[in-house]
Amino acid sequence: MKRATWLKICISLLVSAVLCLLAWSGVLDELDGSISDALYQQSGMTDGEIVVIGMDQRAIEELGPMPWPRDIMADAVAYLNSDPEQKPAVIGIDVLYVGESADPGADAYLAEIAAEGENLVVASAASFGNSIVDDGESFYLDERSVLYWDSPYPDLDDVTDTGHINAMADADGIIRHALLYVDSPDGERVYSFARVLYERWCEANGTDPNPLPDTVDNGFFYLPYTARCGGYYENVSVIDCLEGLVDPADFAGKIVLIGPYAAGMQDEYRTAIDHAAPMYGIEIQANQIEAFRKGFYPAEAGNPLQLILLFLICAGVLYFLIDRKVLPAILIWLAVSGLWIAVCAVLYRMGVILHVLWVPLFVTILFVATVALNYFRTQKEKRRVTETFGRYVDPAVMKELLERGGDALELGGKMYDIAVLFVDIRGFTTMSESLDPQTVVEIINRYLTLTTECIMRHHGMLDKFVGDCTMAFWNAPIPQEDPVYLACCAAMDMVVGAKALGDELQERFGRRVDFGVGVNFGPAVVGNIGAPKRMDYTAIGDTVNTASRLESNAPGGKIFISRAVADALGERAKVTSLGSSIKLKGKAEGFEILTLDELIG
Repeated sequence: MKRATWLKICISLLVSAVLCLLAWSGVLDELDGSISDALYQQSGMTDGEIVVIGMDQRAIEELGPMPWPRDIMADAVAYLNSDPEQKPAVIGIDVLYVGESADPGADAYLAEIAAEGENLVVASAASFGNSIVDDGESFYLDERSVLYWDSPYPDLDDVTDTGHINAMADADGIIRHALLYVDSPDGERVYSFARVLYERWCEANGTDPNPLPDTVDNGFFYLPYTARCGGYYENVSVIDCLEGLVDPADFAGKIVLIGPYAAGMQDEYRTAIDHAAPMYGIEIQANQIEAFRKGFYPAEAGNPLQLILLFLICAGVLYFLIDRKVLPAILIWLAVSGLWIAVCAVLYRMGVILHVLWVPLFVTILFVATVALNYFRTQKEKRRVTETFGRYVDPAVMKELLERGGDALELGGKMYDIAVLFVDIRGFTTMSESLDPQTVVEIINRYLTLTTECIMRHHGMLDKFVGDCTMAFWNAPIPQEDPVYLACCAAMDMVVGAKALGDELQERFGRRVDFGVGVNFGPAVVGNIGAPKRMDYTAIGDTVNTASRLESNAPGGKIFISRAVADALGERAKVTSLGSSIKLKGKAEGFEILTLDELIG
């Protein structure tokens, strides 16, 4: 496996491990909870089997502030049960009737009404705190110990069922879980107010109750809400029952909940189904009953399993995103994030709860980071390409090199079929001996400018200057259409340009220049060649050597080409074969040399 691949794997694993540690730390819990709530907790229609009667503002205005005398609630219950054949299946009162009141007659009256109706469930509650527990072997601190237990006064307790009404929010103050049971100080397990009401409703309807949900943390289970605030409340007030403004038959066979339903009664909570609008405690009880009726108890998947899944997804995504272009990166980012949300939604309906935020958030972080990193690497690569080729290639070729980036540069060399051109000044040595250095430099610069312009005009790669010799090649580092023709066009332009340059130099310095040009076509190794501290991007091989020897044998004003070049040009050129009359160094007998006389078309 390549070193670069191992590096990508190591980076992907390391970064994924860091992200998993971040998720495990809990810093994302509040935000994840909000996003998960938005996906999972969707309000639906209720079937009317659960009805809330409010101890609302209208009742407070009529009856005064709470607590009310207990005979008031007794009158309301008596009215609902006034027709034994049309009474509610069960009535739940979300009010604590603890201890004897100042009016023993009212206490007795409420107990009497409850005994007659046989369908009343009342509330109890635990007060939690810290206590030291001795388990026989050691001591430990129980942070959720039941310090006090508030139960109905004895006469009422004897004729009713009771369930606890304790509600506990998550760390962010949102109620997402319900407490199924509480173990009272005397060792009795008391189930929730909602569960007791539900089981009494099942008993009244002659049906078996759905199983209890699985719980964690001493009795908690995830609560899937059905309705938002007001979903079970039809603007029926306790005062409507007391004044006979509603028909008791409207509640026949139903679960009737009576509880506080006014602001300022310290019974409002933020819930998972709506963080903005508080919900009264009595409606949280209604939602719990609905969950028991449906038997749908989704449970959170264990964090270890989700962390492993998160690690694998992040590692795979990061490995894919490194060195990836923007469009594929966007597609994988959107695909993974969208697929995860869809999987969460489907699994929730199957009863499994996943952290909705983790994967989309971390995949987004990886996407942004890798796009930024790839951008900076691309800019660095463009600078490297520009520094390497900017002065030596035609701008059109340079643009394509920049678009391809590092893919166009095979460090260490790659085999290409290239057209190679060498051009040299004839008689330069003799001329340089008879002219002053400044004039020689001016002449050589004019010559090199001419050859460079011809090479650039025909999209060639200017390889190097060696004294008065120029080398160029075509078809590398990027493939070109018809590289042989381009090279020969550059050669013809050089020959034509040399005539005009020669006339100018003859007039100024009394000296002419002529070019000898050689062009060959064939395989060669092209790449960064040299020592680690000094490399050149160049071409080497027999094709290059042959082109050089063709040039060294070409008289001034002539272009020598090989048979491979002539065949590539075909009918687009007029050539003259010299046969094997000129022997090239290092070439066997019979190597054919031709002169390029004219290009057609």
